[in-house]
Amino acid sequence: MKRLTEFDQLADPTFSQAVIDWQRSHGRHTLPWQNTTDAYRIWLSEIMLQQTQVAAVLGYYARFLERFPTVQALAEAPLDDVMAHWSGLGYYTRARNLHACARRVVHDYGGVFPGGPALLADLPGIGRSTAAAIAAFSSGARAAILDGNVKRVFARVFGIDQYPGEKRVEEALWRRADALLPEQGIEAYTQGLMDLGATLCTRSRPDCPRCPLQARCVAYATGRTAELPVRKPKKTSPEKRAALLVVIDRGQVLLEQRPSTGIWGGLLSLPEVDGHLGVEVEAVASAEVAAAAAQFGTVDEVQALSPLVHVFTHYKLHIAPWQVRLNARGGATGRHLWWDLHAIADAPLPAPVKKLLVDLSQPGLFG
Repeated sequence: MKRLTEFDQLADPTFSQAVIDWQRSHGRHTLPWQNTTDAYRIWLSEIMLQQTQVAAVLGYYARFLERFPTVQALAEAPLDDVMAHWSGLGYYTRARNLHACARRVVHDYGGVFPGGPALLADLPGIGRSTAAAIAAFSSGARAAILDGNVKRVFARVFGIDQYPGEKRVEEALWRRADALLPEQGIEAYTQGLMDLGATLCTRSRPDCPRCPLQARCVAYATGRTAELPVRKPKKTSPEKRAALLVVIDRGQVLLEQRPSTGIWGGLLSLPEVDGHLGVEVEAVASAEVAAAAAQFGTVDEVQALSPLVHVFTHYKLHIAPWQVRLNARGGATGRHLWWDLHAIADAPLPAPVKKLLVDLSQPGLFG
């Protein structure tokens, strides 16, 4: 008697067929990046949807395509322009990788995305799951995806009671994902897994009565939908502080080009007094702010503005903005520039900084 391999044991054509049938009848079919095999549009949507919900992406996707309608247009655009159109979506490394990937596709592949998942995964910003999704939707390649939504579906349906981000568990999930691939209908299957995770098998309050996998779902049968997938072990989130200089002069605000890597990499922002320091470090006083701002001109007065809090993936930042008025400008360095306040909404700024400056740019606030 032939001994079954792990692949044989994990394979289940009825699973993929249930997903395909459900997607064709009840899944999403009208999103702007669907109903196309244009790899550029599919790739753009997949990158934007990483760690970002569909509702937040829709407007950015439309504006991005209007400005960069082809991969050639994106590759030829200045990085600052790309960052400006990404501003507000967060996780800005995605935008830098997007630009680098477009340039690679134009340079190495003549502006045509490769069809194979392995070649796609070799491009900047494209991991294994994203490469599989692009290949499946653009060329019908039979490749497995395993994003956060799919991990949640698998963890619940198959009763996986270990943290899916742990390397050994994730490798086992990949083997299962490969074994469950259908012979036909890869596009509907791939979209169906995404749709199930996004609309029914959600993180909180899953809609189990409408799920096509309910009858085989271990989490549902054992009353553990709230417990699965197992959460990542919590770590204490560090807290830091930063003092930002809002230097205003003649209807313009002084901005600083941040380094290409690190927090808010490649964006413009407000000059900082001492960087992001631990909260145990004493907050700066007005005299220190005035001294730091003196490099930009003759300081007239400084005034503390309402503090802000911004949460990054790895720490919480307490922002203390200081408004600085000048009597006369000094010489700005090469990484500083003056930006018209009335056009501040167009600047490639981090979301909290942009919101602060847009609010402050309202008529009458600066006199």
